[in-house]
Amino acid sequence: MTAPQRLAQLLDQVAAGARVPYLGAGVAASLAGDQPASPAALCAAIEARVTAPKRARGNLWAVAQFVESRRFRKTLDGLVQEAFAAAPPPGPLHRWLARVRPPLIVDAWYDSALLDAAAEVGGDGDDRWGWVQGVSRNGAWEPIWTRAYDARGALVGEAPDPGWRTLIYKPHGLVRPGHSFLISDSDYVEVLTEIDIQSPIPAEVQARRTGRPFLFLGCRFDDQLLRLFARQIAKRSGPGHAAVIEAPLTRMEARFLDELGIERLDLPLSAVTDALATPA
Repeated sequence: MTAPQRLAQLLDQVAAGARVPYLGAGVAASLAGDQPASPAALCAAIEARVTAPKRARGNLWAVAQFVESRRFRKTLDGLVQEAFAAAPPPGPLHRWLARVRPPLIVDAWYDSALLDAAAEVGGDGDDRWGWVQGVSRNGAWEPIWTRAYDARGALVGEAPDPGWRTLIYKPHGLVRPGHSFLISDSDYVEVLTEIDIQSPIPAEVQARRTGRPFLFLGCRFDDQLLRLFARQIAKRSGPGHAAVIEAPLTRMEARFLDELGIERLDLPLSAVTDALATPA
């Protein structure tokens, strides 16, 4: 079986609800506009406005912590909101996922393209979906792990509705006015302390991942924090994970894929769009 044929098979499993799609920042790179599409790009956008110390430069989480510590959280939030202000329309992958409505989608970047696509499809009358997002415990936010919102964007509490056909999980939060996100070292300190025992991961997410392997799209695992989140979110799911990651891999990425038993398809992310455009 060729790599494109295998990719088509994996996407069929996603559409059937048998595999969980896990979207990384790289999916945003396929969209129009100049929104940040990687931690490095977002870090550069912040550093273009603030001079960070040499020891922190190039590290998103450390630069965000510097801004938060020296200029307060409000300044950091403003810089990040500004970086994501030019929200491009959803891409083919977002719209396809919104149409097929798998039980669980993990969206591990800060943008709202997937939510926008789900809202467009929901306009046809299917509003049985919602999202749950990680929230920062800094500032005015309550000491809780998550907030859940229905298809209309209304807050429903900390936990999602088990009756939703599709649940979108945004573990790092959402950059949108009125919402929260994790980005600084201090945001992550408590989450990382608890995530091994799964406390920050909603019970409904844990239930929907059970027995289902993951398909990682637009993900790179060259950052320790991103590897840690992916490892814990995929914990106690089904065997047989797969990822579309074009070579070359870093040493730590190769080790991570081997550790989790992730089958790698050496293809560009554009191959996913091509597969979706090809008649079955």
